[in-house]
Amino acid sequence: MLALASAVAAALPPAIDHALRDSKYVYIQSERKSHQLGKPAEIWFFYDGSAVYVGTRPTSWRVRRIKAGRHRAHIAVGKLDGPAFDATGELVHDAKIEQQLLEAYAKKYPEGWTRFADSFREGFKTGDRVLVRYTPK
Repeated sequence: MLALASAVAAALPPAIDHALRDSKYVYIQSERKSHQLGKPAEIWFFYDGSAVYVGTRPTSWRVRRIKAGRHRAHIAVGKLDGPAFDATGELVHDAKIEQQLLEAYAKKYPEGWTRFADSFREGFKTGDRVLVRYTPK
């Protein structure tokens, strides 16, 4: 598993890997029915060195598009015109990663976390939030 994570992380240029470790936001564009990419959405994220994870509502466009079989995404890091990469999105159910995301969000977003912590925690339990993994292509 570690070798796989290292191989995936190695696929990203060092500048993008560094930006993912330091940036507060990513801007995710997901694939529409037309196969064009949608409008970029600024979102909190967790990066584990091999993939980008977001916790989001199951009604979000990114989730609806993945459920419809459109997994292609484009992710800009830090700002709309920041370093970017193409990725494949998928829904995952992994309590360990969910916990890591919650802990990372508490450290990374202290100014907003207290307002959203309960909704994320409970949401993962009830299904009001889902975990999306974006793996670099």
